[in-house]
Amino acid sequence: MSTPIDWTTTHADALRNHWWWRPGWQVGTRFYTWHLTFDGREGLHQLVDHYQSVLSPFGGLDLVPRRWLHVTMQGVGHVADVDDAQVDRIVTAVRERLAQLDRVFVQFHRPIVRPEAIAIPALPSNQITQVRDAIRIALGEVLGATEVPEAAAGYQPHLSLAYSNGQQPAAEIAAALDASPGRPVDLEVTEAALIVQHRDDYMYEWFIRARAPMGHTPGSWTRWWIYAADGSVAV
Repeated sequence: MSTPIDWTTTHADALRNHWWWRPGWQVGTRFYTWHLTFDGREGLHQLVDHYQSVLSPFGGLDLVPRRWLHVTMQGVGHVADVDDAQVDRIVTAVRERLAQLDRVFVQFHRPIVRPEAIAIPALPSNQITQVRDAIRIALGEVLGATEVPEAAAGYQPHLSLAYSNGQQPAAEIAAALDASPGRPVDLEVTEAALIVQHRDDYMYEWFIRARAPMGHTPGSWTRWWIYAADGSVAV
């Protein structure tokens, strides 16, 4: 029996275009999903800047601006398919679940060339996976256990530095990254964000619909902020 490839340490041999349209997606599509976002995380931003300077001489890569850095967590559904009442119930359920989690710490260090992107694994992966699992349980409480989108297994938490917009060999990119390691960055994950996302402009862009802090009880907050579809505060 062959040993599974460790995705956190093994580079892909080649890159392909990331921006093909997934089923159900087109220009104008808006999608609810839970992400980790990284506004104000200067140490992480500096690490990203370092590796993006290594990547900048290579063509065929769309570097991710600081404001759009994220770790993908768990999709919810297309905005057209999820009504506001469901969204509010999902937000409440996720907040209750994440409030019960212990503090979560992860490290970002060495990037890996993946088939469609250059990304830094979030390690240890089980730290982020437990957050995702809690979100999935909350979604099941609202949508039904069999209606939770995406598979539970196979999740690989990572922070993308650049997306490939074409086909090219990966060896030179991988060698350049390996030859210029940055310093590891340790972060405490303090919240997850429900975002309204699109990819109309060959980049994942969004606004935050709601936030769910970790390790806090709802009673300790005087107000939970929920955002309307246009990004304004709704409650």
